[in-house]
Amino acid sequence: MNIVFIGGGNMAAALISGLVKVAGSGAQIHVVDRNPEALERLAREYGVSTAADIEEGVRHAEVVVLAVKPQQMREVAAALAPHLTRQLVLSIAAGIRSSDLARWLGGYDAIVRTMPNTPALIGMGVTGMAAQPAVSVAQREQADAVMRAVGKTVWLDDEAQIDAVTAVSGSGPAYVFYFLEAMQEAARAMGLNVEQGRELALATFTGAAQLAAQSPEAVDVLRARVTSKGGTTHAAIESMEAAGVKGAIVVAMQAAAARGKALGDELGQD
Repeated sequence: MNIVFIGGGNMAAALISGLVKVAGSGAQIHVVDRNPEALERLAREYGVSTAADIEEGVRHAEVVVLAVKPQQMREVAAALAPHLTRQLVLSIAAGIRSSDLARWLGGYDAIVRTMPNTPALIGMGVTGMAAQPAVSVAQREQADAVMRAVGKTVWLDDEAQIDAVTAVSGSGPAYVFYFLEAMQEAARAMGLNVEQGRELALATFTGAAQLAAQSPEAVDVLRARVTSKGGTTHAAIESMEAAGVKGAIVVAMQAAAARGKALGDELGQD
């Protein structure tokens, strides 16, 4: 399929890289961006065509990927609207609701809204996706193919669930990094050097995540299996429970979801 990216930032580059690996070529990808350095880099690394003008690439596109900052979306939509006929519009911009984007596009509503996360940069992302009723089955498949180029996809029945996806997986990598920071800080406090603490923490987190992904058992069962009563792990879990760590994480994620909803309200205002 012919794909146009409007915006050539990090997430666009990740998607382009994944798509080129799948297709073996960037010949069917076109990128529009105002930054000539970004365009030159993408053309050199992936063999895509580029332009600073929206009209040139959109005319022959099947999919238009909106990869601009949320604050730029209204302006970009106004420039894009006159050139839309049958294309699927795929938005990866945080906070922009499909209904608002459709309004800015003059009522055009063949839109799939997505929430990817930063592990997409290494092809290990996960993306929440919600389609407007006007999106055809074929277009859903196109949207899924684009996002699967950088990881897994999860389709939602209700776009309102995107706020929960944002809290769980969109913001989720930061929680992991935060916990890793704490593990490494504790390692240093107990006498390990920086490199030892980093290697132990990263390998433990990666291995545990893979074990959870590959095991048919629930994570609470896996946790219980390494938490012998009276043992070292039990002491750590008891300490975290007493400090309310699990509850604090749940509250924090709810705060992220609430902020996602508020951001959508703010960005969608006329």
